[in-house]
Amino acid sequence: MPVTPRSRSARRSTRRGCLYFLAVIAVIIVVIIVLWYLLAGLLHLPKPPRPPGTEPPTSQPASCPDVLMLSVPGTWESNSNDDPYNPSANPASMMLNISNPIRERFPNERVEVYTVPYVAEFSNPIALPPDGQQSYNNSRSEGTARATDKLAQTHKECPLTTYVLAGFSQGAVIAGDVAANIGAGKGPVPADKVLGVMVIADGRRTTGDGQATEIGVTPPGEGAEVALKGLNVPGITMTGPRPGFGTLADRTFTICAPGDLICDSPRQALNPFNLLNSVGTLVRAAGNPVHSSYNGYVVDENGATATQWTVNWIAGLIENAPHPPHS
Repeated sequence: MPVTPRSRSARRSTRRGCLYFLAVIAVIIVVIIVLWYLLAGLLHLPKPPRPPGTEPPTSQPASCPDVLMLSVPGTWESNSNDDPYNPSANPASMMLNISNPIRERFPNERVEVYTVPYVAEFSNPIALPPDGQQSYNNSRSEGTARATDKLAQTHKECPLTTYVLAGFSQGAVIAGDVAANIGAGKGPVPADKVLGVMVIADGRRTTGDGQATEIGVTPPGEGAEVALKGLNVPGITMTGPRPGFGTLADRTFTICAPGDLICDSPRQALNPFNLLNSVGTLVRAAGNPVHSSYNGYVVDENGATATQWTVNWIAGLIENAPHPPHS
């Protein structure tokens, strides 16, 4: 059949129509991806305030504790409306095995035990149907903001109070990040007011100069956020290793049970180039038996478990902490 001007025009119209259709589809896909990211939540970590540079007073109000213990629970161990002084969002919370014995051992005027209330969830962005949880980015952002705000408020009102920070799992990432900022001189309290830091099952765990001292065995892997550095899917931003704990490095400790993928991830298990499998593995890791075993995980030759060791360590810090004058 001979090619006529009319048939050539029809073919060009068909090609233009196909290109227009493909362009519309591409725009729709881009819009869906952008909305997915925005609805899932971006990671918003607060800019840490610099502590005041004025000379501290010689006494502080009678309502101020000598020591503030900041406890940050892990995933599914808290919620945004939990009572920070009587947390009940999850009675099986691992951190209660640390915070409750400290609260029982010391009077309120000696130590204020504050459990950071935050959403503490980790939504699976590829779950169908959606699991209805808040994203890791939203959860971590809220936890970091609330921990930072509590420290800043206490330091403003009680400038002679000293601090102990402790966290588990997602809470360890939050407590560790706040501690790293303090150690770099960019935190809500001065570094010399921090007695010690403990991060258990830390998702940003790594070894090397300036990092936390390992209690118990040193597993060969690394934190899930380190193994997945650069992974950025809707609601999940993996920020890699911390640069270090700065001046707090000699007072920062970590515990990681071998085989706990949150803090002991082999690179082949979590791979940013294998997104679907890696995200699924990461979400499931928070509920695996090893990750929930720290109350019974032995870390020293005397048979002390991770939680017992931490309680004894924190108690020693509090017993030896300064007794600032009160007015």
